[in-house]
Amino acid sequence: MTEMMAPGLTMPRMDAAEGRRLFASKGCVVCHSVNGIGGEDARSLDAEYMDMPMNPFEFAARMWRGAEAMVMMQQDELGGQIELTGDELASIIAFVHDADEQKTFSKEDIPEKITELMEHEDE
Repeated sequence: MTEMMAPGLTMPRMDAAEGRRLFASKGCVVCHSVNGIGGEDARSLDAEYMDMPMNPFEFAARMWRGAEAMVMMQQDELGGQIELTGDELASIIAFVHDADEQKTFSKEDIPEKITELMEHEDE
């Protein structure tokens, strides 16, 4: 569900619970950690370290500035680039800014195939 922001523009629904699932299933967790769970190759995305309030476009702009390095790491760690829709990115942004939702994040959220990649990385 989207909300009309200006003529011809909408803002996607920012669903932190869906963002928690996507953070793990898309592989963000391989390099980034939340709640002490995840990789250490990139900065922690704990809500306590996020700018508050955060303009979601500023978060996306920061990702864009680091895109070249992130894509290289994704290809190295995951075997390919992570594909995200605008709705998915909005939900991930909501998750990394929601301390309460982050408290529910655990290793059980990480799909087996992603866990295997993380374990392989540790070898």
